[in-house]
Amino acid sequence: ADAITADQAGSADQGEVWLPKAKEIFRRLGPVGPLAVIAATLPAISGFVLLGVMKWIAPWLRTHDGTGVAIYTAGYALAAGFAILPTYAQSIMGGFAFGRVVGSLAALGGVFGASMIGYVVARRASGDRVNALIDEQPKWKAVRDALIGGSFVRVLGIITLIRIPSNSPFAITNLVLGSTRVNPIAYALGTAIGIAPRTIAVAVVGAGLSDWDPSAGSRRLFIIGIIVTIVVFAI
Repeated sequence: ADAITADQAGSADQGEVWLPKAKEIFRRLGPVGPLAVIAATLPAISGFVLLGVMKWIAPWLRTHDGTGVAIYTAGYALAAGFAILPTYAQSIMGGFAFGRVVGSLAALGGVFGASMIGYVVARRASGDRVNALIDEQPKWKAVRDALIGGSFVRVLGIITLIRIPSNSPFAITNLVLGSTRVNPIAYALGTAIGIAPRTIAVAVVGAGLSDWDPSAGSRRLFIIGIIVTIVVFAI
């Protein structure tokens, strides 16, 4: 009983110590902290809203030909780059509005533009805060250096792998990679290579939306995403 009581007291003490430490870390992150909260919550909510109004937006984009494609691509880049809308919902709308080929190409342009906007925003918002904080923690520093502190080819491979799974969080990934100041060329190439398959796949799904079973499609994409994620983590 004394041992259990001591353990409970120790757990309580750890909790009391952890909370102020977490608050201090959040404070030291500066703008990156609020950006992380937004990136983790807003896209998940707004994606359902976009899918709900897609049947009105897509026809308008479709009837404006080249102008509609340009508006869609620019809007995609800005909305996903600033973590307002998720990539999957916008890619679905691209396929639904423009078809498989044009929709896929427009979605690819939008998602790549969004990744670069997200990188610039994260890098400017973070400054040297995130890396300075990581450098103070030996374990955190070891993980960062192992993942994105090696050669160009290694960093490129890591970023590509991170981007491949369909359930990889786009906005959070942009924020983490930008705030840790990963090599921008490796970031751009790895993002373009890794995110292309999933973006095209979702745009193709959107193109066939009229005869597509949303629940069955969602299950398929979820299962495929889990499998790909396990493979990526294993590598």
